[in-house]
Amino acid sequence: MTAIRIPEEAWRLAAARTGVVALVASTWLPIAEASDADWLRCRAMADDAQRLACYDREAAALSPAAPAAAFGLPRMAPAHEPAAIESTLSDAIEGWQAGSRIRLANGQVWQVSDDSTGFLRAGTRQVRIRRGALGAFYMEFEGTNRSPRVRRVE
Repeated sequence: MTAIRIPEEAWRLAAARTGVVALVASTWLPIAEASDADWLRCRAMADDAQRLACYDREAAALSPAAPAAAFGLPRMAPAHEPAAIESTLSDAIEGWQAGSRIRLANGQVWQVSDDSTGFLRAGTRQVRIRRGALGAFYMEFEGTNRSPRVRRVE
């Protein structure tokens, strides 16, 4: 019997897809527990204080399930945060490897958090850091199609 070798990138893609499904499911499951009739009953109340108290009771009923369902999952970025930033390298570098720290002209320092390695052409200065799935960040270098996973350290 011949063993089938699955590339590491395929495993990473499968894991990312599984994480996205889990994140979506955990977000919608607590909402499904609330009855529409309960929310409509609150909406029909004429007195403002009673209506607010009713809404608070219904919202509190959802709260205990939400923290447990979201435990261990990365937090989603608020809508006002950009999907990517662009900057230049503050120092000339020849490339990167696992654990490399890369300082940008805007003062930020990012560390390579995966086990990738790469070499850059002389004169490469432009970088773009984009948000990935499940809280990951990737650094893209001008003139190359390699993007190491990074995390901000400063």
